[in-house]
Amino acid sequence: MTSPSTHKAGITLSLIGIGCGDPEQLTLAAIRAINAADLILIPRKGSEKSELADLRRTICADVLTNDKTRVVEFDLPVRDADAEDYRKGVDEWHDAVAATWSREIKNHLGHEGRVALLIWGDPSLFDSSLRIARRLDPLPDIEVIPGVTSIQALCAAHALPVNEIGESFLVTTGRRLRDDGWPDYLNTVVVMLDGGAAFQSLNTEGLTIWWGAYLGMPNEILMSGALAETGPHIVAVRNAAREKHGWIMDSYILKRSP
Repeated sequence: MTSPSTHKAGITLSLIGIGCGDPEQLTLAAIRAINAADLILIPRKGSEKSELADLRRTICADVLTNDKTRVVEFDLPVRDADAEDYRKGVDEWHDAVAATWSREIKNHLGHEGRVALLIWGDPSLFDSSLRIARRLDPLPDIEVIPGVTSIQALCAAHALPVNEIGESFLVTTGRRLRDDGWPDYLNTVVVMLDGGAAFQSLNTEGLTIWWGAYLGMPNEILMSGALAETGPHIVAVRNAAREKHGWIMDSYILKRSP
């Protein structure tokens, strides 16, 4: 891994936040960055998640006016979801992704130019693109174009303010919610990257949920209500949607009555 002090490559990597599925969530800065790129890399995550690549293709078709910009697709390495050591498994996967990025940049751009990756949501929130980018060899200059996050999209879809007056809230993952529970001092929890509806592990008394899947996409699903009654319906709808599409990307907000 090359340190910033020894950086000699003339590559600039733009990590461009593209929102949560609605091309209209693109900012003007994102559109400018897309058109400033010499190379745009679109990752493929297998046939089950082809809709994610389709959205990136649609964005390029809609806003890319620079006929010198090349768009190249590549296959992402697959993370070992069954690894006994979760952190080690993620670390090894990030190394593999970084090696793939480096190879694609070298093959299609060489040692000088601007390369862009279109990042779901925002590159800074529960996304590993920045960590992966700092593993590239040689290390490029890195710029970040912020995007609409799934938290913002979920709150907007439900017309819901995420925080109560004068209160903090927790943003966490389904795994951490299930393993660590809900902190007693907080009344609001935002949950992302939940592969198994971790809210089922909670005592539902006094809890309300606002849930959304495929936010901003044509197949967006929204549900809300008391967790005791709504939770089982969400689980059923979630399972059916995952079966239909082969994948699901959802998030939710839980609030506890003070």
